[in-house]
Amino acid sequence: MATEPVVRNRVDRRRERTRNALLGAARKFLSEGRSAVSIQEITDAADVGFGSFYNHFDSKDQLFDEAVRSVLEVYSELRDEIVALYDDPAEVFAVSYRMTGRMQRQIPEMVRVLLHSGLSVLLRDEGLAPRARRDIVAAQEAGRFEPMNPDLAVMAAGGALLGLLQLLDADPEADAEALADEMTLRMLRMYGMDDTAARQLATGPLPALPQL
Repeated sequence: MATEPVVRNRVDRRRERTRNALLGAARKFLSEGRSAVSIQEITDAADVGFGSFYNHFDSKDQLFDEAVRSVLEVYSELRDEIVALYDDPAEVFAVSYRMTGRMQRQIPEMVRVLLHSGLSVLLRDEGLAPRARRDIVAAQEAGRFEPMNPDLAVMAAGGALLGLLQLLDADPEADAEALADEMTLRMLRMYGMDDTAARQLATGPLPALPQL
C-alpha cells in the first residue's frame, strides 16, 4: 500500500524556517567559540521572536547540541556519498580521512563548530566516530589493519584529525590536500599497513567533493 505524501502547510513551513534560523545562529556562535551567549542574543541573531525559541528547544544547551548534530549530519551525508564508491574498508577509511581534511576548506564554519566541541565530538553516536569505528573494525576483520582496541583506534584517529583541522583553520595558506594525505599515511601505518600499501591508499585519486 502506497504511503500518503506528507502535506506541509504554511504553519509547518514557518516553524521549519524558524527552527533552521535558530540552528544557523547557534552554529555561527559555536563556530566563533561563543557558547556563553544568551537566548536573547541567539534569537536576535536568528531574527526571530524570543518566545519562538521555546516552541523548538527547551534550553540553550539543547539548541547547541542540535546545532552540533546538524553539522555531523551534513558531514555524514557528504562522507557517505563519497565512500559509497569503495569496497575495501581500509580504502574507505583512507578516503574518508583524506576527504575530511579537504572539507575544512569547503565548509570552514561547520568544521569550527566541531573544533570548538573538542574531543567530546568523538564520543557522540553520530558523525565521525561511529563511521570511523565501523571502518576500522571491518579493516581489522579483513586483515588490512592489525588488531587494536577499536575505541582506542577511533580516539587516536579522531584526535589526530581534529588536530589537522585545527592546523588548517589556523593557517589558511596551508596545503590542505598535502597535509590531509600525510596524516592519512601516518594513520594507516599506525594501524599496521606497510609503507607501500599505506602510501598507495594515501595518494591515490579521489572523487570530487559533493556540492552543498
